[in-house]
Amino acid sequence: MSIEPGATRERLVTGPFIAVTTALFLQFMFVGMVIVIIPRFVELHLGAGEFGIGLTLVAFAGAAVACRPAIGPLSDRFGRRALMRVGALMCAGAALLAGLSPNLAVFLALRAVMGVGEAVVFVAASSLIADLSPEGRRAEGASYLSVAVFTGVGIGPLVGEWFLGDDHYTRTFVAAAVFAVIGALSVFRVPPRVDRVAEGPPRRFTLLHRAALWPGVVLACAIASFASFAAFIPDHARSVGLAGAGGLFAVYSGVSLVIRIFGARIPEMIGLRTSATIALASLAVGLALLAAVPSAWALWLAAGITGAGMALNYPPLWARVVDSVEPHERTAAVSSFTMFFEVGNIVGGLSLGIVAELAGKRSGFAGGVVMALIGLVVVWTMLPERNPAHAEAPTMPSAPIR
Repeated sequence: MSIEPGATRERLVTGPFIAVTTALFLQFMFVGMVIVIIPRFVELHLGAGEFGIGLTLVAFAGAAVACRPAIGPLSDRFGRRALMRVGALMCAGAALLAGLSPNLAVFLALRAVMGVGEAVVFVAASSLIADLSPEGRRAEGASYLSVAVFTGVGIGPLVGEWFLGDDHYTRTFVAAAVFAVIGALSVFRVPPRVDRVAEGPPRRFTLLHRAALWPGVVLACAIASFASFAAFIPDHARSVGLAGAGGLFAVYSGVSLVIRIFGARIPEMIGLRTSATIALASLAVGLALLAAVPSAWALWLAAGITGAGMALNYPPLWARVVDSVEPHERTAAVSSFTMFFEVGNIVGGLSLGIVAELAGKRSGFAGGVVMALIGLVVVWTMLPERNPAHAEAPTMPSAPIR
């Protein structure tokens, strides 16, 4: 890498690091604003009902998964910064047209474009953070990057609701598009010297990078497990006498953010596999509490435990993938790994939804426990603790940092 060794390599939060996380924050402001529009727009404006809302999730996640194999080669050819700009502009363009959608089919196509754009931005930003994070601090870097995501998704819905008002859909989509455009422009603050491009023939598309397989399976298990919390806690909260689940989600988010910010170094301090183990065990305990104890105090406690589990889950797995590959393979590996977010959501949503439909929401929580336990088995059988597999210096002269 052209980043000079010494003091600059020992620092994590540098100017380029802040520029990348700022751009990602703006992108997920866009995501949060759009999320709050979709249910009302699809059900009330397009008249597509709950099934139509479900189809928008499938279109978004399916497109995000389908585009993943192309992101690595495109990053090699054009660089991470270019991909972040293009992905953000794709989201902006789709949002500008979304408010004019005459029917569900057109809107689904635009949601698919947003899925591709978001996947491109997130993978390119994650790859840049991997390049900018010193060896031994990559899980910490992933924690800080995720703070930008959490914050954007947390604030975005509030801003979106303000713009939406009395169903001003077009105005809200346009406002969201403005945030995406600002995010694309902010990428210019990322200096070209930190961008990695490859010379010579382009690499072939890889459906799944081998380094991402087992960490990705663990991630998918955690996301599938958490899907039961996200899907069933609103109705369950009312069934035990709470007015709603807003406070529970606030506790979950607050605990996650505190750990991601102030405990960002924990995964490297205790070991990546140990961190993943604690994360999955916390998810299992939190969801088991929801399944076994139908009382308000159990929901508040479970929300905090679940938040801790999710906070310690992604960073060590991401660091494991990045540390397992050479610098020129990072984007392909990160692309494959992050694909398991969508896989986990799809698997968890479908399987646990069926369980809850047949046996009740508390059984859905129990299904989430099973998902977390499967992840634990994979961690301890397929992910032995080990040191990074490569030195930080690049091994391929054909993949310089500009």
